[in-house]
Amino acid sequence: MSAIPERIGKYRIIRELGRGATAVVYLAECADYPEPVALKHVRFGDRGRDEAKWSRRLIKLLRAEQAVSQRLDHPNIIRIFDASVDTEQAYVVMEYFAGGSLERYCGFQNLLPIHRTIGIIFKCCMALDHAYRQGIVHRDIKPANILVDEHDNVKITDFGLALNIKKKLDTDSTFIMGVGSPAYMSPEQVKAYPLNQKTDLYSLGVVLFHMLTGRLPFRASNPAQLVYKIINADPPSVSQLNPDVPEQMDAVIRKALEKDLYSRYRNGAEFAKDLAAVRYRVLDEHYVPPDAARFSQLRRMAFFTEFEDVDLWEVLRTCSWREVDEEVALMREGDSDQRFGIVLEGRVELSIQGRRVMELGPGEVFGVQAWLDQLEHRHMLSAVSLERLSYLEVNPAALALASDELQERFRRQVATAMVRRLGAVSAQLAEHAPAAVRARRGLPMNHDLQLLDS
Repeated sequence: MSAIPERIGKYRIIRELGRGATAVVYLAECADYPEPVALKHVRFGDRGRDEAKWSRRLIKLLRAEQAVSQRLDHPNIIRIFDASVDTEQAYVVMEYFAGGSLERYCGFQNLLPIHRTIGIIFKCCMALDHAYRQGIVHRDIKPANILVDEHDNVKITDFGLALNIKKKLDTDSTFIMGVGSPAYMSPEQVKAYPLNQKTDLYSLGVVLFHMLTGRLPFRASNPAQLVYKIINADPPSVSQLNPDVPEQMDAVIRKALEKDLYSRYRNGAEFAKDLAAVRYRVLDEHYVPPDAARFSQLRRMAFFTEFEDVDLWEVLRTCSWREVDEEVALMREGDSDQRFGIVLEGRVELSIQGRRVMELGPGEVFGVQAWLDQLEHRHMLSAVSLERLSYLEVNPAALALASDELQERFRRQVATAMVRRLGAVSAQLAEHAPAAVRARRGLPMNHDLQLLDS
């Protein structure tokens, strides 16, 4: 790490606030300003033959940011005071705001109470409405560009993209795809269509969805699949992903994420008005923080190894945590109840016609036959607790309302568990079974069996 400079231009550096790949942000002071300022500093370094292209783009962005800052004057938008570019370095001087980005409130373990989330997004709506009235479209609304302090004061930053000086044309997806961060981009943005203020409102709707549920409305394993979902798929219901969210919020999210521009919110003020109506119905005193201890227990279990963190938080919302004493009947063979369980602590006995089949311990699943059987939906085995038992009960009716990603992870993991269990049971049966045809006739094990055509 390089040493902190004493001065940059006319600014005295106080301390470092943060750094990225090519930019460092310092807290600085200058006699021209009564309060400390934030100075974002970039050294060009050795960029080879791309130096001239990079410098031209940087100068253009900085000038654009200066022009934008002169037109925006809103309490929820970061103010730009100064900018400078020379042959070796560039810096932007802006209002210092002692808050962090919204990114820290987008994981389910750190979600804010709903009324606070609505209040923050409400302020963003009004800031974007002000920008629109000045003819400005941000084009890169995302949690990283929205700052908030402990009192929920909000500042939107990186207006005009002039502050995104670490982004380089030939390596950054923001410039390759146009402008913006793919997960938060509107359908018209990923299509590279002309943009207006409604693209910012769409992106803000994605931020709201993320802060309410701890996940993005559209998730994919690759950029092409993500773009396809943004253009074609409908987002899941926020009230189903997070039961604490009132159902009225579903309509707000749907309107913010409308693919049809004519059906989306016309401006930030309209978006803010609907948010205020929902916030009026939220009972703040009912907020209960998520149980991090239970999340940690699931995270350690082999069954959930392939589940992402956001999936586990959804599991905790979707499934029920059960505790029973020993010798309690959990499921009976022949019953059509499709609920199944995953052992957390203790042991479960599986039996059929009064005869023990096997014993299961922590991390193992039981009772899934009725869920997997698409015809009769009946349990093939009975399940009884052998000692005091904790287990996660999965209700297929609730699971059907969960995200597509969570349903797919359950199907894959349950199928894998059942295939491995079938293999283990087959091996046990083979110990007491007669010799196979090959073994009886002395056929070599690599001999090809002849298959008859029907």
